Amino acid sequence: MYTHKVEICGVNTSRLKTLTDEEKRELLILSRSGDREARKELILGNLRLVLSIVQRFSSRHENADDLFQVGCIGLIKAIDNFNTELDVKFSTYAVPMIIGEVRRYLRDNNPIRVSRSMRDLAYRSLGVREEILRRESREPGTEEIAAALGEKKEAVGRAMEAIVEPVSLYESVYSDGDDAVYVIDQLKDNEATEDSWIENLSLREAMKKLGERERYIVERRFYAGRTQMEIAEEIGISQAQVSRLEKGAIEKIRREF
Repeated sequence: MYTHKVEICGVNTSRLKTLTDEEKRELLILSRSGDREARKELILGNLRLVLSIVQRFSSRHENADDLFQVGCIGLIKAIDNFNTELDVKFSTYAVPMIIGEVRRYLRDNNPIRVSRSMRDLAYRSLGVREEILRRESREPGTEEIAAALGEKKEAVGRAMEAIVEPVSLYESVYSDGDDAVYVIDQLKDNEATEDSWIENLSLREAMKKLGERERYIVERRFYAGRTQMEIAEEIGISQAQVSRLEKGAIEKIRREF
């Protein structure tokens, strides 16, 4: 999305200005006192930070200009709410604010539907999170947010997870030249291991060597969840006969293994 893209929203990204921490603090103090020029200079001096953050969302295939504008809204909120009396770097406070604004935009444009009640709880949770972040310049935990809302921790956690935008299995999480690692490469299924595949193949082969009636009984018992009595009624024999055939079939399968 951003490859070779120099201009975003009419801004030449190759010429973005950078500010030192000291310059930022001085401009923040002036901005808080109502100096609009200082506020403007502070915004322009942090556009490179916005650009670096929205580039993290390049795999979402969203319009670059739209994401940049949304990121700038987060930057402006951070500037207007930053507490200069706290011993915290502005970027430490601004980054989660910008990310939060971009994620909110992506969430609102998410094609996956979430129930109104869960979305409402998620928004209220985000409001509490941002209030604590603004007031104390720290990231609150789910339990703290739930306590402030008078909700259960589990409910808040589910609501927050429900509005997170989906991630492609083929999104790159690491790249080194031509070598890339994708999300799908990091997934692990503890049940679908090599040993389990071999066992399933062996079981399939063993099942082929059973008689037709034995195979039917095993499939109905262990795949369809039927009782011996139900199977007996289906094929017109006694439960004792079903039990005997089932045990014989299992013994044959064990020998094949």
